[in-house]
Amino acid sequence: MTEARPGTREEIDAALRLALAESERTHTSEDVPVGAVVLDPGGRVIGAGHNEREATGDPTAHAEIVALRAAARNKGEWRLSGCTLAVTLEPCTMCAGASVLARVARLIYGARDPKAGAAGSLWDVLRDRRLNHRPEVIPPDLVSPDLASRCGDVLAEFFSHRRFR
Repeated sequence: MTEARPGTREEIDAALRLALAESERTHTSEDVPVGAVVLDPGGRVIGAGHNEREATGDPTAHAEIVALRAAARNKGEWRLSGCTLAVTLEPCTMCAGASVLARVARLIYGARDPKAGAAGSLWDVLRDRRLNHRPEVIPPDLVSPDLASRCGDVLAEFFSHRRFR
């Protein structure tokens, strides 16, 4: 199996920048601005998504799920072996589980989620030894500090406007 390994900081950051750009496409002011992209082993975007729960009324329309569905459609199969999922916010348990089930090779995320994160903050679904597939996890400390900070700032800005209305 040929796998693109976004191992350099430049490659990791490039993937996360794509996810950050996708977060800006959030359709409503009610949807949390999270973006995700799936890159094939050659580094091409084959799926992209942003949160659409409020826009669609679908509780599963998290950025990661939307991106994974698009990637599977484009690839023509549900197995996303060798692919990378980059997302601006640490996945929740649903999205972490979907990443495992889709067999993504690695997950890059830009901001930790201490309240619902399932890639090491609250839970660690992605590295649970009881599962038959464990994607490589590239956390914010392996991302350029400015980019990781930007991912967090987008979310902090969104929630600051909601708290002080």
